[in-house]
Amino acid sequence: MQIRDLPYPDPGIPDARSGPRFLLWLGRKQLGGQLKALAWGLVHFTGIGGLSVGAGLAVQAVVDRSGGRLALAGGLIALFGAAIAIGDTMLHRSAVTNWITAAARLQQLLARKTAELGSALTRRVAAGEVVAVSTGDVEKIGWFVEALSRFFAAAIAIVMICLGLVLYLPELGTLVAIGVPVLALAVLPLLPRATQRADIQREKAGKATELASDTVAGLRVLRGIGGEELFLGRYRAASQEVRKAAVRSARMWSLISAIQVLLPGVMLMSVIWYGARLALDGRIEVGGLVTVYSAVTLLLFPLRHFEEIAMAYSFSRPSAKRAARVLSLERTTYEDERGGLDDARPTGDLYDPATGLLAPAGLLTVVVCGDPDAAGRLAERLGGHAAEEEKSPSVLLGGVALDDLPLDAARASVLVQDKDPVLLSGTLTDLLDIPASGAVDPEKALTAAQCADVLDALAQASVDGSGDPMRSRITERGRSLSGGQRQRLALARSLVTDPEVLVLDEPTSAVDSHTEARIAQGVKELRAGRTTVVFASSPLLLDHADRVVFIPEGEVAAVGVHRELVRSDAAYRAVVTRETEQEQKQEHVMEPASLRAREEIEESA
Repeated sequence: MQIRDLPYPDPGIPDARSGPRFLLWLGRKQLGGQLKALAWGLVHFTGIGGLSVGAGLAVQAVVDRSGGRLALAGGLIALFGAAIAIGDTMLHRSAVTNWITAAARLQQLLARKTAELGSALTRRVAAGEVVAVSTGDVEKIGWFVEALSRFFAAAIAIVMICLGLVLYLPELGTLVAIGVPVLALAVLPLLPRATQRADIQREKAGKATELASDTVAGLRVLRGIGGEELFLGRYRAASQEVRKAAVRSARMWSLISAIQVLLPGVMLMSVIWYGARLALDGRIEVGGLVTVYSAVTLLLFPLRHFEEIAMAYSFSRPSAKRAARVLSLERTTYEDERGGLDDARPTGDLYDPATGLLAPAGLLTVVVCGDPDAAGRLAERLGGHAAEEEKSPSVLLGGVALDDLPLDAARASVLVQDKDPVLLSGTLTDLLDIPASGAVDPEKALTAAQCADVLDALAQASVDGSGDPMRSRITERGRSLSGGQRQRLALARSLVTDPEVLVLDEPTSAVDSHTEARIAQGVKELRAGRTTVVFASSPLLLDHADRVVFIPEGEVAAVGVHRELVRSDAAYRAVVTRETEQEQKQEHVMEPASLRAREEIEESA
């Protein structure tokens, strides 16, 4: 795989059972790139080892006054120098390719998982953790993948150089062969503590990122209630915790680095002292001493990769653990005797066995829950986005369980717009250019959603001066628009999609009553013949409903039309009209004539 071939046609199915297993899977998926980097690494390190041989032969040729051997040594030095240059260049190229392709694979996997889970993702995993995985963790995991092949190349080269020294000069080669493994393994006792400190640092950094994400998302609310400084202080405290943890982790790694410098220096001095004694005794030649000295000096370079791979693994392991946790999340499925269905999209009534909610096909059904959180959870269930901990039966569409449908078919059949819809940056044309049936024109959808004032505002803000609102740019998450404007544009986008079933959770909570009434009428007219479920308690929406379902405690308590339920059901009336307990008690003792008068007033309103 080359960088120019990205993205992958298929990033594969990851082994997300644990962080180490995910790293192993990622390494196996890039076996070709790893072997290529390993080969170039061997060329590079062989050149480093051979350079010491050439240097020793050159010194010995000068001592022996042999011009032929000096020329041969010069040729070897040039050859090994070229191997070092070419090998280092190609090793770096291959390693960086491995880093980028590994990061790209992980990002594709995360994007696929995000699309699969949709809004359920941030309910199962904190938003800050998702951000950490898709940014910093990708870097750490890519670093480990990139360093892995260089480490294996360095390990093989060290073994080959030590064996060569033992065969070339057993007296000094044996000392080097014993000392090098000691150097490589000397830091192992410190690695668990260093890894633990790195884990603590990553955990604190993830919490700080999560806090920052929540603070930014709620900045407007925080300013409104005067809590901006409070949360800023909390983020400062979290940042200081991250700094302290990073300092503690850096101290341990600096100690490991100091050991990696000290012990090789001790070994090098030992080799020089012992080799000089052997040379003075005439047991080895000067050229042999130079060869061993050069080899030991150059061995310090591949030895650094042992420290690097330890650091890379220590930093990437918690990152891989977080990535595996996200990638292991699955859409809740329930198997039955049908054993799954094909890509056909079912039609018919929408029914939730858990609550008893029935939304007949082709009608506008408004659901009143009383509890906004319960309404949001039920709306997500109707779209097949049930929370992971829920074990209730799947919602049925036309008698077919949504969890039995392929994901694409389920998403195309039932579209859920939550109470806080997200607008992506881009032009209004881009916003409405989405997969749709083609039956609903964008202009009709904008009209039904009462977006005339939004279009005027976008026309005035047109960057190119054309005055065309469809070409005006919407900022990230629609922050340049008011809450009501964002809500109406999101509603227009949902209407353009024209799904078999459209579920709207409080679609008019941020608009005024006059606009709300027009939106209710426009949606009902545009969605005629289509199934629409709206979660709301506004009388203006309820009055346009073909069917009203009251679910106060997780189960259907009443079904009918708004005006009948207001008369007959006190609990429903209390939720819709916001009555207090005292007002409910007074309602029971009101005279029949007064009751009728009040009902007439409510109907006229």
